[in-house]
Amino acid sequence: MGLVHEIIDGFDAAEPVRRIARREELLLGAPLPSPKRPPRSYRPIEAVHFPAHFVPQGFEPPKGIFESDHLRIERQTMAGFRQPFYHRNCDVDELSYQVHGTRTLMTELGSLDLVAGDFSRIPVTVAHDNHAHDDIHILFYVPAHVAELRAPVRTSEVVLPPFPGWESEVRNLMTTECLGGPEHDIVMTPVDEQMLLDQARTEPERINVLRPSDGTDETDWLYRSAQIRIGHTAIDRSNGRTYRTHRDADDIQYQISGRRLLVTQLGVLELEPGDFVRVPVGVAFTSIVTEPSTHLTVLSALTVPQVAEADKTGSALSVPELDRLRPSE
Repeated sequence: MGLVHEIIDGFDAAEPVRRIARREELLLGAPLPSPKRPPRSYRPIEAVHFPAHFVPQGFEPPKGIFESDHLRIERQTMAGFRQPFYHRNCDVDELSYQVHGTRTLMTELGSLDLVAGDFSRIPVTVAHDNHAHDDIHILFYVPAHVAELRAPVRTSEVVLPPFPGWESEVRNLMTTECLGGPEHDIVMTPVDEQMLLDQARTEPERINVLRPSDGTDETDWLYRSAQIRIGHTAIDRSNGRTYRTHRDADDIQYQISGRRLLVTQLGVLELEPGDFVRVPVGVAFTSIVTEPSTHLTVLSALTVPQVAEADKTGSALSVPELDRLRPSE
């Protein structure tokens, strides 16, 4: 009999947490037959994969991964060029995580260079543009306002020119609503780029770069809003004998480095860098890790459907099969 524990928690970290002993083969098992209420068929866990390394290509719109009325998550990649326009959000803070390459972020609150591992947040209504090199970044559109939970490691500054070869132009400025989603632009008009970037000289606020703590074998929470928490999770090694169930939140993950086996009541997936996955509310899950692994963790108090086509589907593994994959004690 494989004994494990299930931790049941809530979106609010201050809420009580329950720890329950379970038999693993039953926790992951199929329901017993019932003539009065036949078990339904549940959709298995899925993952969406994009390369974690840079692949040269022309400019393309961001790829939507998860989307609801209160959260959008996208993946964007850019070579050595700019966006076609400046962008202003009417209703959301726009957060990002830099996966690969470098990106110069130019805003009305100053400019700064982002490198792999950097988190940043553009406050609602702040116009911005990007100039990137071999870039991959993840975007989170979250209804304002989003609180930053740690001190910044860097901040934006008034930098002119913001990148080598820059010359001031009249460019388009697009304003959007509805979480900045496709087809939700309100108006697009020309803007004097020099005046836009000079606005930072009169603004007291700056764009902050956050980074997770080193050596933290847990989730390091960096941002929080009324319904969203965003953090960075590091796992050096795990036998996966402690499961977690969120009673009121979806758990969205993006694998940054290392490989891990995600074990859930809806199936088992081997995750590699570039994988996105969503563990629905109420589903127990754990990770079996034999090498250091890092991933982004996004908790959403409301369901966030997957809008991208899945590349992987979870399968069932028996407890003896899982035991063979666990690191030695």
